[in-house]
Amino acid sequence: MKNRFRQANLLAGGFIIACLLAIALLSQVWTPGDPTRLRIAMRLKPPLTAGLLGTDPLGRDLASLLMLGAWNSLTIATAAVATGGVLGTLLGLMVAARGGLCEALVMRTNDVLFAIPPLLSAMMLGAVLGSGRMTAITAIAVFMVPVFCRLTLTAARQIWARDYCLAARAAGKGPLRISIEHILPNIASLVIVQATVQLGLAMLTEAGLSFLGLGLAPPQPGWGKMLAESQTYLQQAPWLAIFPGLAIALTVFGFTMLGDGLRDLLDPRWAPK
Repeated sequence: MKNRFRQANLLAGGFIIACLLAIALLSQVWTPGDPTRLRIAMRLKPPLTAGLLGTDPLGRDLASLLMLGAWNSLTIATAAVATGGVLGTLLGLMVAARGGLCEALVMRTNDVLFAIPPLLSAMMLGAVLGSGRMTAITAIAVFMVPVFCRLTLTAARQIWARDYCLAARAAGKGPLRISIEHILPNIASLVIVQATVQLGLAMLTEAGLSFLGLGLAPPQPGWGKMLAESQTYLQQAPWLAIFPGLAIALTVFGFTMLGDGLRDLLDPRWAPK
């Protein structure tokens, strides 16, 4: 019964994310309407009266904006998690291999980074770099580095104590070679699962940044920006907030389910007994 539930998590999460990817890729070649076309006469039309999901205050097709928003949110989240994941994993491997003062310095730095929320770091970066895609990616990536570093360090410590690592050291292999040949392959599944879960968090953070005006610059659509722009029209046009909100919630749910399913599949400690 537990095995079926775990498989259901993987299938449900995979299906949701596959649909998200398909919509994001499709938006690069086709959308139901022109998302840049302003039609003031068609502003705030409800769903099915002017397009599938209605129009926004400028008369733009809401479904098209949501599709492009999926692409923008997904690319920002993926770039941020990839950057933070690679840097954090490499840093964790280095600290696990060296230990001592290096470990103390890195872990205290990680504690400082953990204490600064992504939104606050984005506000500080925005004051220097200005709002935009790179600001959002950098702010999220900076928050991801300590997450992956701590995960890698904890897992690598356990593997360094294994007999085959001790044998590799006795054979004359250096810390770098051992980390690449023995440590990294054994923690790859943990890193993949963590990256999947963090993608959902990154998309949620990106939406929050866009909501505050620190994400994508106009006229690029973003789900968080669409939510921010809908606040003035909540009573007159509630669908402007409902559809982006559902998209964000469903995406985060999908990545969480996919991460849980991958964890059960790749991590032997979660295997059915």
